[in-house]
Amino acid sequence: MTFDNRNSISDHVLGTLPREDLDLIVELVLRSGSLKDLATAYGVTYPTIRLRLDKVIERLQAAVKGKRPDPLKELLAKLVERGEISTANAKAVHNLVQDMRHVE
Repeated sequence: MTFDNRNSISDHVLGTLPREDLDLIVELVLRSGSLKDLATAYGVTYPTIRLRLDKVIERLQAAVKGKRPDPLKELLAKLVERGEISTANAKAVHNLVQDMRHVE
């Protein structure tokens, strides 16, 4: 890993993440990386916080590679987080749209 002389968060890859992701990262660090404590702080279950963290990791990996987030994937993730759609149904919708994109 390399570090350079960037002067502000907007110049850093973390600056590309939405505020809610940055807040989650701060809470995770303040809780010494304990997902159990993080889930308790957010008032959700461990699997819910694990899914949320996985999305943050995915967004951060994409940002490091210079990729923009997939808007459909982001929307489906938010719907899953709010319990408005199941993970299985979100994956099915995403796969269907991907298949349709390849047909065009």
